[in-house]
Parts: sequence; C-alpha cells; structure tokens
Amino acid sequence: MKKNPLKSLLKIKPIYLFIALLIVSVISIISLRANNQEMGSLRNKVFSADKSGQNVQGALNDLRNYVNSHMNTNLSSGQNSVYPPIQLKYTYQRLVVAENTQAKLTNSNIYHDAQIYCQQINSSAFSGRTRVPCIESYVQSHGVKTSPIPTGLYEFDFISPSWSPDLAGWSLLLCSLLLFLLGINIIYNRISRDN
Repeated sequence: MKKNPLKSLLKIKPIYLFIALLIVSVISIISLRANNQEMGSLRNKVFSADKSGQNVQGALNDLRNYVNSHMNTNLSSGQNSVYPPIQLKYTYQRLVVAENTQAKLTNSNIYHDAQIYCQQINSSAFSGRTRVPCIESYVQSHGVKTSPIPTGLYEFDFISPSWSPDLAGWSLLLCSLLLFLLGINIIYNRISRDN
C-alpha cells in the first residue's frame, strides 16, 4: 500500500510547524536586514568615491548590481520624494568647475584676439573709445558661453526586485510554505477531531 505524502504532512503536530515557522522567520528577518546593511555600505562607498573622485563609476556599478539582485535594498525616490537617493554632487561640481575654467580660458584668449583684430581695423584711432565697442562686439560674437549641465545625469534611483534568489528570498518562500502548511494542518486537525 502506497503512503500518501499529503496525509503524512497533515499528521505533523502544528507545534512543530509553528516552531519551524518561527526559526525560518527569524532567518528571513536577519537576511533581509543583512541585504539592507550591505546596500548601505555600498551606498557609502559611492558617496566616498564621489567625494574623492576615484572610481565613482565602479562603486556605482557595484551598488546598482547589488540593488538589482537583492530584495529589501530599494533606492528609489518614490512619488512624494523631492530628491533621488543617489546624487553624485561632487562629481557634478567638479564638472561644472572644469567647464567654467575652460570657458574662462577660451574667453581670455578671445579677448586678446579681439584687441588684435580691432587694432587692425581701427589702426588710425589713437584713443580706445572707438575700439571698445569693436572689442565688445568681437567678444560677444566669438565668446564661449557655458551651457548648463543636466543634473539628471548625476542622480540615480535603483529599484530592488520583489523577490530574489538569495537567503532572504528563499527563507521568505519557505515561511510562506510553512504558514500555508500550518493553516492546512490546523484546519485538518479540527475537522478530523470533529468527526
């Protein structure tokens, strides 16, 4: 005679299923917390790399890969948030400073070129009154203007999956299964007691 595995599961005392559920629940909570702590550590590495200007992209990729493959690591701003959770503030500031420095350098060379150009055009004029409008016009037409750098290129949201195949995910799945079995077991025991 073949033994029914479902009947064997239903004959397990509910207290054993409850104890197993408690143990697996504790494991789930600890592993979810560990996922979140590791995300926090990787996020701090991104901020540190941003501040020092060294390997920002590598730290950002490590964080992105971790958040995308582990649950309870969400770094999204949501609908009510004003700022994205990851902002490369120092990288952005360094880029703006470099852009402004380059523009100033280029514009100082243009001012020198404007003086030479206007000297050639108005070589007979002795005073600078006639050359000033010429220089201003030349600088206006040839000068470099900095364009604003989009901040969105240096702000990031990362969304974690609802379930991931790591210790946290498998333990949550096992919790659900044990909770289901415990419910079925309690119902089965009540029905069999009544009969």
